[in-house]
Amino acid sequence: HDDRWLELLREEKEIVIPRSELDEALSTLFEMPGLPAIEASEELQLEEASAEFDPRLMLEPDPAAVGSDPPLLATLSFCYGSLEASAEDPRPSIIDWPTRTFLRRDMEAEHKALVHLLETEVQPVASGHGHGLELSPDEVPSVAESLLAEGWIIEVRGTSVRSASPPALKVESGMDWFELSGSTDFAGDQVELMEIMEAVRRGDRFVELSDGAKGLLPASWIEAYGSLDKLAHDSSDDGLRFFSSQALLVDARLALMPPIDVDKTFAELRDRLKSFESIKPKKEPRGFRGELREYQRAGLGWLGFLRDFGLGGILADDMGLGKTVQVLALLRANRTKAKSSGLPSLVVVPKSLLYNWVDEVERFTPTLSVMEYSGPNREAMREKFGDFDLIVMTYGTLRRDIDFLSTVEFDTVILDEAQAIKNRDSQGAKASRLLVGRNRLALTGTPIENHLGELGSIFEFLNPGLLGKMPRLDVLSSGRESSKAELMRVAEGIRPFILRRTKSQVLKDLPPKTEQVLYCTMGPEQREIYDKLRAGYQATLLDEIGDKKVSGKAIQVLEALLRLRQVACHPGLVNPEWEVAGSAKLEALFEQVAEVLEEGHKAIVFSQFTSLLAYVKNHFDEAGVNYAYLDGQTRNRGDVVERFQTQDDCNLFLISLKAGGLGLNLTAAGYVFLLDPWWNPAVEAQAIDRAHRIGQTQPVFSYRLIARDTVEEKILELQRAKKKLAGAVLEGDGIGLRDLKADDLRVLFS
Repeated sequence: HDDRWLELLREEKEIVIPRSELDEALSTLFEMPGLPAIEASEELQLEEASAEFDPRLMLEPDPAAVGSDPPLLATLSFCYGSLEASAEDPRPSIIDWPTRTFLRRDMEAEHKALVHLLETEVQPVASGHGHGLELSPDEVPSVAESLLAEGWIIEVRGTSVRSASPPALKVESGMDWFELSGSTDFAGDQVELMEIMEAVRRGDRFVELSDGAKGLLPASWIEAYGSLDKLAHDSSDDGLRFFSSQALLVDARLALMPPIDVDKTFAELRDRLKSFESIKPKKEPRGFRGELREYQRAGLGWLGFLRDFGLGGILADDMGLGKTVQVLALLRANRTKAKSSGLPSLVVVPKSLLYNWVDEVERFTPTLSVMEYSGPNREAMREKFGDFDLIVMTYGTLRRDIDFLSTVEFDTVILDEAQAIKNRDSQGAKASRLLVGRNRLALTGTPIENHLGELGSIFEFLNPGLLGKMPRLDVLSSGRESSKAELMRVAEGIRPFILRRTKSQVLKDLPPKTEQVLYCTMGPEQREIYDKLRAGYQATLLDEIGDKKVSGKAIQVLEALLRLRQVACHPGLVNPEWEVAGSAKLEALFEQVAEVLEEGHKAIVFSQFTSLLAYVKNHFDEAGVNYAYLDGQTRNRGDVVERFQTQDDCNLFLISLKAGGLGLNLTAAGYVFLLDPWWNPAVEAQAIDRAHRIGQTQPVFSYRLIARDTVEEKILELQRAKKKLAGAVLEGDGIGLRDLKADDLRVLFS
């Protein structure tokens, strides 16, 4: 306070100010810090301005700063209508005499605004001019976005910054595509979508406005627009273009940026894709041998839905639920005169499953002609593709013959065990994308939710461009880890393209016990060893027996059959030097068990050869898989069984036939693999019933692994035709062996 004012008032009781000095005196009085609020009488003719203000932040380079990107100096002021007061100005009131406007500042609110500014990345700093504020250039967009949303006025380097209104976007549809276009309003200045996209591609948060100001893009737009740009398969001056199959993926992102004007075609497409859960099941078609279960009929309806849309999808049912059967029903249904394209379909499978597809076709759809495209004479088969309904080949053949295969048009291309192409840069994945098919399917029992990152490669095969330019789902933008919200949006967009049913979900549709034969095709080295051994026995034993019965050569016959069976399992069982030939049967086993364990189920592997189980143990030891083991040398049988039955970290049990044939109750297992069948149906059933017995609450799937074109397959045929004789041969029943004729032996050694 100025004490002279108080002294004058005490002495004179009033202060008289000449009219000529009134304005100067009032300015001095009203603007004096610390005085109580002063009321201006009407005769002073001062109009009081609004007490509400807009904070104004100006950011300018510091002329004294050094370096390539120095901090910006921040200046804070408050705009009361046409009047402005600096945050450093101590005056509580201001008079603008030209307009005779009297401003009473809201010092408390101004102080709160300053405190709020200091809660952002703006920092107080000491300078040569006293104390000031500064902000890093990198922080300008985030600070400006939050302050603009609260009504602040922002200027950067002398240029006004404006916030965006919600974008006005629209979707227009073409034949098999749709286009996204539109504009955004920045305080009266319209900016087209593709101008915003160009800024996003540059990594720039600002767009140039027509009057020289800058429009600030919200951070959420950078993510959303960037994601849309990655999804788009094409762009023009007007907008971004997408495939019809991307409708839900795009719609999930547009939900973040309303309002959106969509045309009728897009709305119907989006709604139909969203309604896939209400697809009606389809019954098995004519020419299909057998009866589909309810969930398989639902799967057939879903596969038909995809075909109607021209979309690819992943059938991801648990192992054992019949993915192959559902696909064969689809192929049979679409091979009628009314629906057939006249083109063959193609199935690509792991080597271990090649013959299983051929066998399943003959079993369920015998009216479909199938070609097994394999072996050294493949080139001669190519001209006959058009004569077949279905071509079956391995991933190895696909890689080797892709130059030819990419020139063939197929009706439907199916990848079985599609996790084989999870690495999009692998030769198999690249080759699969070159295949030409009007329809595409992928089959896998591996739970999709555990491997979102692998979906990118599979979807690039199924629906090219569906996931845009994203090489993997875990890199949705800027190469960073995707957020949970992003993954949820992706999951929502791809949901119609994935059908997965677990065993527990379809329990009521499953029989208590399902048995299946898995045929394994031996590799060249294993085949060569087997054929040489077989030819040797054929020459010696058959010549010695002639047309007589086997009775005199029973031991030699048993020895020959045992050795052939062992080589069919693994050549190393007969000669350690033959280990390098490998085992087709073990390859198949490891693939199947890996899938079962991935799905969270428990499995038992039976073998009568402990030396074969040793190979199995070594594999799972190297893979770090926890398992239980039981053979004739195991002492603590009860503890081992209890561990498998009750512990969640032990889902695999390896058991030798002699040790596990009796007295075991293994109801925790839902899958049983008979690695080397012992041919006596009663003994085989007894092994399966270790898992399927009283107390079992889940259906049991049992798989008998058979090496194709070996004595195993021949005895399987004998078992079906002459069960008693087959059991006698391989269980060493001398009485039965006496009845074995030379013709039977020729079949076994053929």
